[in-house]
Amino acid sequence: MTDRPDARLVGFVLDAPNPRALAAFYRELLGWTAYDQDDTWVRLGPADDSRPGLSIQLEPNYRAPTWPGVTDAPQMQAHLDILVDDLEAASIFAESLGARQAEWQPQQRVRVMIDPVGHIFDLFVDGS
Repeated sequence: MTDRPDARLVGFVLDAPNPRALAAFYRELLGWTAYDQDDTWVRLGPADDSRPGLSIQLEPNYRAPTWPGVTDAPQMQAHLDILVDDLEAASIFAESLGARQAEWQPQQRVRVMIDPVGHIFDLFVDGS
């Protein structure tokens, strides 16, 4: 067996038809700072530039997934889980930035949300 090289997750990347616009949404939602931005790529992270962060990359042919998934339509491959202290207030704030609530809400302490271009993300409160 070969020794495992040093590896760490430094970010998560979302596709979007307009990276700057979607990055502005997540920058406001998370209170983060935008780094390394142009028309094809924006990297977001905490003010101290710690990792992991979130990047948005240009995908002109982006198609939003369906939620819940249906046959023969784009399906969610991954989603963001965002811990909040007040689910109702966080949902209202996300909606004020352009998100919407998904019609199907499978859990009480989780609010499934859809960002302005259709990515699914969860707002949730800690249940412990």
